[in-house]
Amino acid sequence: MAQIKVPELAESITEGTIAQWLKQPGDQVEKGEYIVELETDKVNVEVISEEAGVVQELKFEEGDTVQVGDVIAVVSEGGAAPAPVAQEPKSEEPKQESRPVEVKQDAKFDKEEIAPETDKKNRPVASPAARKLAREKGIDLGQVPTIDPLGRVRKQDVDAYQNQPKQESKSAGQSKAPVAASVEDGKPVERIRMSRRRQTIAKRLVEVQHNTAMLTTFNEIDMTNVMALRKRKKDKFYEDHDVRLGFMSFFTKAVVAALKKYPYVNSEIQDNELILKKYYDIGVAVSTEEGLIVPVVRDCDRKNFAEIEGEIGELAKKARDNKLALSDLQGGTFTITNGGVFGSLFSTPIINGTQVGILGMHTIQTRPVAIDAERMENRPMMYVALSYDHRVIDGKDAVGFLVTVKKLLENPEDLLLES
Repeated sequence: MAQIKVPELAESITEGTIAQWLKQPGDQVEKGEYIVELETDKVNVEVISEEAGVVQELKFEEGDTVQVGDVIAVVSEGGAAPAPVAQEPKSEEPKQESRPVEVKQDAKFDKEEIAPETDKKNRPVASPAARKLAREKGIDLGQVPTIDPLGRVRKQDVDAYQNQPKQESKSAGQSKAPVAASVEDGKPVERIRMSRRRQTIAKRLVEVQHNTAMLTTFNEIDMTNVMALRKRKKDKFYEDHDVRLGFMSFFTKAVVAALKKYPYVNSEIQDNELILKKYYDIGVAVSTEEGLIVPVVRDCDRKNFAEIEGEIGELAKKARDNKLALSDLQGGTFTITNGGVFGSLFSTPIINGTQVGILGMHTIQTRPVAIDAERMENRPMMYVALSYDHRVIDGKDAVGFLVTVKKLLENPEDLLLES
């Protein structure tokens, strides 16, 4: 027998949740084939079987929390027949019972996964995203219709079921509601269990506020010149690099230049020492259904605008598709977050993890600006915020850092020279 254990995930991750079993007892599994999907604090991880054989036992159910090193499944080595399948005790004649077992083993996985017999709990086959959404919304996947020819429930099926007219669910007369609906102080409320990732985000945000002396300084940037340059160059840029020229590459390059000028903003506290980092791995916050996640663009000082734009786009897509690796999220030295894409005009971002600074971008808004004592003009303006750990960074350096970013973005030709 071969034991399937929860592998080492990352230094900061010691446990996960069984999101979806990809194999069931009696299923054949090849060496290196995925057997289970784990939901961790940061990303989802698929665990492989180290041996070829037949799945004999699943020791945990979907939704259970497991620790690194836990044995979560048992596989018979060498492709042995699945004799221990739970169907045996149902009959007094074991020889007759061996035939249904063989039929199950010989059946094709995709089609037989639809049948209730393949799941001890009669769970329908569903994508990880569908299972997560159903858990959060308290939806019974067995009640969700799907158009998938193999019967697999997709996230869009759960969305469609959730958005059905409420009269249908009332007329069905079903009292069962996995999401706790109750009344508090005479008012109807709904209780939804937080996902593991959302719980972790909440915990870490509170930890940062408790463990740092966080302050925020603000400034505003006249985006006229950057927008004009982008408008002139975007078509040629796309033609040459097959990637669109956005604002993030400008801000990333400006941040790198400012970090070089103010190195303490690119540092970290470890015990009684400051670690000044001589590399520039910039985290870019991406909004997903599970919450904000921060993949990291490595060595931004060595990348050009096209490489930065391309990598940001690729990481954002992986984040939304839940395909980020743990390595994509580790080791950032500074973070940029853009609340402006949602219309935010002004905010105070919270520092990410052990970093000591985060830059917040906001929406571009046309406002009247004094050009000199005599003239006023309407200009595209953006408020920016730098939240920083005052234990490491003095106000002078924080203000100087933000002013450097402002000057470089208002004079993008200087930014090109700096990079």
